[in-house]
Amino acid sequence: MTTDPAAVARALALGVLHDAELGDRLVVRAHHGDGARDALGELRARTDATVTIDTRRGPVEVALADVVAAKPVPPPAVRRR
Repeated sequence: MTTDPAAVARALALGVLHDAELGDRLVVRAHHGDGARDALGELRARTDATVTIDTRRGPVEVALADVVAAKPVPPPAVRRR
């Protein structure tokens, strides 16, 4: 069993993505170049190798091999006028 915090966070993130239902709102952080990128939105698709998050800017496909962290998030706040 590993005690590496990054490995533990990744394992938890993959569990969240495995257990999430299509339509659930999530934030997923993944390696991107020399840094990381977040995708916030609804889970639209899942394969053995990727998840697709429907963000405000459109769908983002994230390779599970690149996932660093993931967690469910509440629905966006209703805008007041």
